[in-house]
Amino acid sequence: MMRGGHLDFCVLGAFQVSEYGDLANWHTGAPDAIPAVGGAMDLAIGAKRVFVMMDHLTKDGESKLRRHCSYPLTGLACVNRVYTELGTFAIGPQGVSVIEIIGDMSRETLQSITDVELDFTTLSAPEYA
Repeated sequence: MMRGGHLDFCVLGAFQVSEYGDLANWHTGAPDAIPAVGGAMDLAIGAKRVFVMMDHLTKDGESKLRRHCSYPLTGLACVNRVYTELGTFAIGPQGVSVIEIIGDMSRETLQSITDVELDFTTLSAPEYA
């Protein structure tokens, strides 16, 4: 089912997502962490669209939306959309576009805590498809 391209979309958690849509969600590289790939690789590559739900920042305050993932990758250029507690982001060939900002956070504040360059031009025209 997954490998045959029969899934229209899947929703996964992630440790990191790069501006290119690379996904890291199975191992942090920490010595005491237990790697857990499971079926995430099949889902990430087999689904037509991949949506990621994750916290915007790590416990140490680092952005999980990154220029390049520092953790081992699950899939390359497979993520289409990222949902965090701070906003909704589309990932495409042009980079990361902000679809929605949650709450009353300013664009400047969101950009200052995010590792990637954010495109705010789609902010006024939300897309939920």
